[in-house]
Amino acid sequence: MLFGRAPAHAPALIVLFALAGGAEAAEVGGCAVFPEDNAWNVPVDTLPVHERSADYVASIGAEDGLKADFGAGLYEGSPVGIPYVVVPADQARVEIRFAEYDGEEPMASESDPGPYPVPPDAPIEGGAEGTGDRHVIVVQEGDCALYELYKAVPNADGSWNALSAARYDLVENLLRPSGWTSADAAGLPILPGLARAEEVKAGAIRHALRFTAPRTGQAFVWPARHHASQSDDPALPPLGQRFRLKADFDISGFSPENQVILKALQTYGMILADNGSPWFVSGAPDEQWNNDDLAALREVKGSDFEAVDTSSMVSDLDSAAVIAP
Repeated sequence: MLFGRAPAHAPALIVLFALAGGAEAAEVGGCAVFPEDNAWNVPVDTLPVHERSADYVASIGAEDGLKADFGAGLYEGSPVGIPYVVVPADQARVEIRFAEYDGEEPMASESDPGPYPVPPDAPIEGGAEGTGDRHVIVVQEGDCALYELYKAVPNADGSWNALSAARYDLVENLLRPSGWTSADAAGLPILPGLARAEEVKAGAIRHALRFTAPRTGQAFVWPARHHASQSDDPALPPLGQRFRLKADFDISGFSPENQVILKALQTYGMILADNGSPWFVSGAPDEQWNNDDLAALREVKGSDFEAVDTSSMVSDLDSAAVIAP
């Protein structure tokens, strides 16, 4: 689903980020992004290494560099990253039509029906003319509800077309039915896995990040609900697999901004959510990002990561609530 892009190397916007130790991650629209005991929000730095870690890392690319698939400005005319928008509690709700897109059949049976509070000018991943995943993400204030669309196209009457769509209550840990996709291949929400500039500015990212791999197996592991592969090769990682930056990786030589990202990857790790370019980490576009600085993350190689065995965290396969490590 995800089409990887390299960040633009336009003149960098110089932003000073405060490393405020202990600062809480920013809320979105006045809403916490899922409860504190949600799988996205719980550290995995003390959990054991997965028995297939070496195979999984090799299949993704041990020598490939980490890539921030987000940034400031445009790349080939498109915003860099996955945008989202916050709408008020009284935002008008519109019809969501599940329709074919570029030869792909809609997944209405695995989607949450509308109406959704999606404004007609909601930002689209890749821009209005984008041809990639075209994700649209909306957080509604008051209700603290999250709405996500895949292959979204606005219609003249205010409705939206999509191949799939999902709604989440941000105050709950409920997962989608097993086997269901979402706006993401793994059946997971996208928003909680995005790196956001305001979090880095505050000094800490307190959740796992979302990333992609070129090949995945025909399987998914908690908290994912869906796979996107026909391969039964056991050396390929399943969707939902958690990885973390090794604890002994020295982050001190990186900028303060990148240290926030790397520390999050050591503490919370990242969740494999889709097929795409190797070690591409997702984030929201923001003019506060320094593209040249983010490019330095390529110095981190796949071999600096390890897969994590999260089986001890599972309290209920239908819930994202965890047994704290």
